[in-house]
Amino acid sequence: MSPALNHTVSFEKFHGTGNDFVVVDADDSVPYRGRFAETHCDRETGVADESGAHDRRGADGVLFLALEHRFHPPRIVMTLVQPDGSVAAMCGNGARCAAAWAAARTDATEFMIDTQAGTKRAVVRGNAGGDDPLDITVEMGVPTFDPRDVPLAADHDGELVAEELDGLELTAVNTGVPHAVAFVDDVDDIALDAVAPAIRHADVFSEGANVTLASRDDDGGFSQRTFERGVEGETQSCGTGAVAIVAAAKRLGHVEGDDPVRVSPPGGDLEITVPDRGSATLRGPVEAEYEGRLAAMPEQ
Repeated sequence: MSPALNHTVSFEKFHGTGNDFVVVDADDSVPYRGRFAETHCDRETGVADESGAHDRRGADGVLFLALEHRFHPPRIVMTLVQPDGSVAAMCGNGARCAAAWAAARTDATEFMIDTQAGTKRAVVRGNAGGDDPLDITVEMGVPTFDPRDVPLAADHDGELVAEELDGLELTAVNTGVPHAVAFVDDVDDIALDAVAPAIRHADVFSEGANVTLASRDDDGGFSQRTFERGVEGETQSCGTGAVAIVAAAKRLGHVEGDDPVRVSPPGGDLEITVPDRGSATLRGPVEAEYEGRLAAMPEQ
């Protein structure tokens, strides 16, 4: 095997409410990022904790991060490559993990994160080397239902709000990436992996869509399940999806005002604010899992 094929890069593994990412310094050479993500994110054969402390293989994506100290607050340039090799414009939990990674390298508690969906401000609470999870809030921008922003197919007439598609009543909103949100009686009664692909690839979504289910809980919050575009399956948590739920709930009159709303994907609780004016926010815990080295040019 040539020396190039033997080349490895350092990585760290983080998760935000179960939404897990391999984090690689963007300065390290990874010639084929798509292949790298496809190989190491695989849930059957991908990255694993050699100590055995964490038993879940693979990841929901690879975050390539560049930390720029010369700015105040420091800036993070974030690129998320998904398990299918595609690049996502934005990932809320990924941005929170990026802030945790940067906090361990600086004494800063605030960061500006440059994504393809714009620059997002993140605030870190807690001790970046301590035993407890960090509490991280990221500004997510203003959700939009505009057909051009979702985006919807050119022949769709206006916004897609409370329209039936493949047996679910859907509302389409972009929270950095497109989501088709359905409110149901109980998210656990839906066979998400069976119903989501047809919606994810529906012609009305010109670039595809994440499919997010929500059901109202007794305390006024929401349970969440999301089938993610690019992962092509359900994830333990989706930050943009959690924001999409609250944005759609406000649009449909299920919630009012600017107060935080709890949204609970399978991986834990998130706190979402979608104010009448200004940026939405996503808040929740982030944990470092383990670190190691991975082949920079894995065999196909």
